[in-house]
Amino acid sequence: MFTVEQIENAHSKVQSGADFPNYIKEIEELGVKSFETWVKDSHTEYFGDNGYTTKSKAKYADLTIENSVDEEKFIKQLKSHQKGETDYMKFCKDCAETGIEKWIVNLNNFTCVYYDKAGNEILKEEIPH
Repeated sequence: MFTVEQIENAHSKVQSGADFPNYIKEIEELGVKSFETWVKDSHTEYFGDNGYTTKSKAKYADLTIENSVDEEKFIKQLKSHQKGETDYMKFCKDCAETGIEKWIVNLNNFTCVYYDKAGNEILKEEIPH
């Protein structure tokens, strides 16, 4: 099965949101079926076949997630990130300030769903593949 080190190696090639589809393809080839990333510190739990899971460590000091969601601002910042205009850290800070607590990527159906602190689905996107 895959390791966090393999996933982080694939992620090291990501300079902006524009590189995300290639990253997804690479980790899918490793056997990742889905993953859940927490904006607070960017720790991520990865899921594979037969109940296999592995988890990364925090990537930065805790961010404060706003209690209320500014969906319009979040979508604007997400689109900017996807165009390659911001790096990963800026994107995470943008998520925190607009009330996004986590995202879940499902590689079986190529979706990324963003959630608020109450567990409400804020946005569901199809990942280009």
